[in-house]
Amino acid sequence: MQRTTLLLSTLLVSALAGTALATGPALAAPRASSAAAAAASLTVDPATGRHAISRDVYGMNFADAGLAAELKLPVDRFGGNATTRYNYLTDTSNRASDWYFENIPEDVADPGALPDGSSADAFIDKDRAAGTATDITVPLIGWVPKNSRDKLCGFSVAKYGPQQSTDQWAPDCGNGLKPDGTPITGNDPTDTSMPAGADYVSGWVKYLTGKYGDAVHGGVKFYNLDNEPDIWHSTHRDVHPKGASYDEMKDSTYAVASAIKAADPGAKTLGPTGWGWSSITLSGSDQQTCNAQGGSCWSNPPDRAAHGGTDFGAWYLQQMAAYEKAHGTRILDYYDNHWYPQASGVSGSNDDAATQAVRLRSTRGLWDPTYTDESWINQPVMAIPRMKSLVDANYPGTRTAITEYNWGALDKIDGGVAEADILGIFGREGLDLATLWAPPAPTDPGAFAFRMYLNYDGAGSSFGDTAVQAASTDQDQVAVYAAQRSSDKNLTVMVVNKSPDAVTSPLTVAGLSGSSAAKVYQYGQGDLTAIKHLADQQLTNGSASLTLPGYSVTELVLPPADSTTPPTTPPTTTPPTTTPPTTTPPTTTPPTTPPTTTPPTSNCTVTYTKQSEWSGGFTADVTLHNTGSSALNGWTLGWTFPGDQQVTNTWNARLTQTGQNVSAAAQTYNAVVSPGGSVSFGFQGTWKNSDAAPTAFTLNGASCGTA
Repeated sequence: MQRTTLLLSTLLVSALAGTALATGPALAAPRASSAAAAAASLTVDPATGRHAISRDVYGMNFADAGLAAELKLPVDRFGGNATTRYNYLTDTSNRASDWYFENIPEDVADPGALPDGSSADAFIDKDRAAGTATDITVPLIGWVPKNSRDKLCGFSVAKYGPQQSTDQWAPDCGNGLKPDGTPITGNDPTDTSMPAGADYVSGWVKYLTGKYGDAVHGGVKFYNLDNEPDIWHSTHRDVHPKGASYDEMKDSTYAVASAIKAADPGAKTLGPTGWGWSSITLSGSDQQTCNAQGGSCWSNPPDRAAHGGTDFGAWYLQQMAAYEKAHGTRILDYYDNHWYPQASGVSGSNDDAATQAVRLRSTRGLWDPTYTDESWINQPVMAIPRMKSLVDANYPGTRTAITEYNWGALDKIDGGVAEADILGIFGREGLDLATLWAPPAPTDPGAFAFRMYLNYDGAGSSFGDTAVQAASTDQDQVAVYAAQRSSDKNLTVMVVNKSPDAVTSPLTVAGLSGSSAAKVYQYGQGDLTAIKHLADQQLTNGSASLTLPGYSVTELVLPPADSTTPPTTPPTTTPPTTTPPTTTPPTTTPPTTPPTTTPPTSNCTVTYTKQSEWSGGFTADVTLHNTGSSALNGWTLGWTFPGDQQVTNTWNARLTQTGQNVSAAAQTYNAVVSPGGSVSFGFQGTWKNSDAAPTAFTLNGASCGTA
């Protein structure tokens, strides 16, 4: 189980996180290779699999100020164990089990001016200077440090007796375990802390909006609903010795999240922010109980059994949906969970060859249903699809977030390569927000992974914001991600060589003809200090052979496939050639067949798929296939619902509805569909009596078949 901590001072960041303050990247010796071996084949289709990439997936926790400014970092999270008990009024946090359950005040220039000038304020100031959105963690646990700046400890040796370990700098502060390792029980939570509920959180949000404005006007945009509450009974056992139950999580979320929305309606909330795998299915209460009892408890945990046998994640989302239905207010915007690889040593600093190999292939646990997790989990994790499926089934419209993750060794090249792979996965899989825990120093390979996506040329150029289909025949060896950039329509292709040796991979990009030249930017173990701008890569009819150094990340930047091709006229703008203009009054030569009885046909088919359905609601996916020989340059798809469905929101298309008639128009980024290509969009809707799928479609007014 990953243990995380908020470390507000630089000294404690180094000491407690176990990472030295680096002055430069840790160099890994390049692997020798006499020749590049044949590798995975790579394919990219810019017309297929298109969906928006949220820039918020490139976030961090406690980012370096200079790096954040350089990258124009989208999100910076103020999170970790110590934020569960942080008192903004005194700028004091309790470090919980991370550091002897001690209240530690931060160094501030003028304690008498608090809460103005606190470390939380300084964090927000840093973000505002970088143009970065702030994610502040607020407490649900019901406790914060007392309203004093005294250094206090939860398990005083003088009060509770000898303990297994004590703080060498504060010997009266123990770790809460007796010398024989058994936990001390019955301690007084008010030794360090005072009760703090929704009113406390409301007061903090009002203070922040008063100082910085509301979320819509430059203030704090995100609020995390505490941190890893399902292990409070371990990390914060001095004030919360019993595992958090289903009902406690519902009640505390209702109270605190609604208070946030009342104080700042535009703010976005993230929860329940569990620690990892077990958080998807088990409450903190069940985790604590079954860890103690073992055996059959895991197959029928008592808290789950008392809630209809429904897994915790699904039940939590259902309760959030029920609140919105009852009150008309959404109090949960993002379904958030933490993900750390559970294989031994991977998320830490271990960097032997075996750990490197597991580190680089275990990123598949974020998405791959065929990958069995190489840890005690021992089954497919599919983290992002699993979270998205839970949302679709239980509270559609909720976004997904991973506010802590770390695959380790960010100061080594293999850790940097793994991070580049993860950022590609986040975009391809449609995650909405992510923040890396324990971010890299600006000179670390992990930082260069972010630069490859956010500032690969040093001039602010970034990976595309619309994902397109990209595939590798061997994702463990060479991974590929592709996206189109809306600002200039350039296609960006990220190729990650996860092998320590050089390889040669064939690349095919659909829709290109003739000779094309891609700009090439590369980072790898040959030089850990810079991204190199290499000679252009030539493609012939969309094909090229890429030579990829071992442990490297290569980005190709291609101009739009149709940049030299005149736009294709939509079918309806040209009159049928079989009906020339007439100069004879229509009353003297009436047409033998009314034109409206034979609508024109288009070279297209449509696939309509209901992704999920529940009483009164549904989500659907629509894919338009171009079966013709020329590109579609602009499209509007129409259909008539046979039932009483009403569209409520949509993505990747602009939908309008009049009665049962629906019209879906292209966005600017997906208006062109190449021959043989396709474009997909989706929407959410409501229904009362019938959710029957439409069976007839039109494209730009012409009939379109179904697939």
